[in-house]
Amino acid sequence: MKKTPRKVYRFSLTLSLLITFFVIFLNALLLFFYTDTNPFSKANIAPLILSVIFIFSVCFIVFNYRIENYIYKQIKQFYQDLEPNLGTELNDILITNDMDSLLNNVKQVALKRSVEIDSLKDQAAFRREFLGNIAHELKTPLFTVQGYILTLLDGAMKDINVNKKYLTRASKGVERLTYIVKDLDLLTNLEKGNTELDLFYFDVIDLIQSVFDMLEMQASKSNIKLEFDKKYEEPISVYADRERIQQVLINLIMNSIKYGKNKGTTEVSIQPIYENKIIIRIRDNGEGIEEEHLPRLFERFYRVDKSGNRRTGGSGLGLAIVKHIIEAHAEQIFVESQAEIGSEFSFTLDKGEDAVTA
Repeated sequence: MKKTPRKVYRFSLTLSLLITFFVIFLNALLLFFYTDTNPFSKANIAPLILSVIFIFSVCFIVFNYRIENYIYKQIKQFYQDLEPNLGTELNDILITNDMDSLLNNVKQVALKRSVEIDSLKDQAAFRREFLGNIAHELKTPLFTVQGYILTLLDGAMKDINVNKKYLTRASKGVERLTYIVKDLDLLTNLEKGNTELDLFYFDVIDLIQSVFDMLEMQASKSNIKLEFDKKYEEPISVYADRERIQQVLINLIMNSIKYGKNKGTTEVSIQPIYENKIIIRIRDNGEGIEEEHLPRLFERFYRVDKSGNRRTGGSGLGLAIVKHIIEAHAEQIFVESQAEIGSEFSFTLDKGEDAVTA
């Protein structure tokens, strides 16, 4: 396909031709009227052709250079006014004598900035939502503690039975605040990569059983049974940070208890997926989660219940912490859920090849 001439070249070419013809025509008239010489005689043809070539070349070079240079400066000044910090990136974009390439580069910069602006808008929206969520999480225990303390200061402190009860309730509010702050601190360190993992081989079956024992009382209060999908005769060794994986299991199993149904079940299974990988599945038959909530489930303070009321305790950071711990191990976490049927959270780990040491 024939390439279309560049717009600046077309303009310079047209203008140069017009000026050349005008100058030659003017010279021909002057020669004819003032010297009675035929400007198109054989003697004058060679100088005439050389004059045409010379005038056209000079005009074309000058016009093309000046126009491109002017447009370049105008576009550069425009972008410097628009984005003063673009710096060397702007020079790399604009260094070209091809105006089509220049315009294409400018369009690419505009597209890139549009994407960045959209990203900044999303981040701003996330920050607003995050600040709203954290304010909601903190104000309830703060107001609770403040209410009980003010009641004690107003005279209830003199009643031994009342002051002990109110101090106990205020203490629970402080514990919840401490719990939220500790989880926020842990999550911040995980996101920054400041938390080092203590990796070694251990038996994951033994770890899961210890978590079952730890949460047995909470499960019995909710009338939920904690169990394996089958009896595992042999230990299964994994290579990971035992304390962090225990935290993952506690958070996921606690969620299944909180949102489980009466006489429900939380089942844990371990399956090999590759030669050196296993997947741990935590499955329940509780409330389940609507599909629309699944993509945002691991965000800080994200609540499936939009009413703003928490039916159970917790910092609202459990799943976010779980996600970052798994990602810190360079592993993956998955979630599948159906409303009124149940949920399954699963994550991968490196399978241990050495003997179990813990």
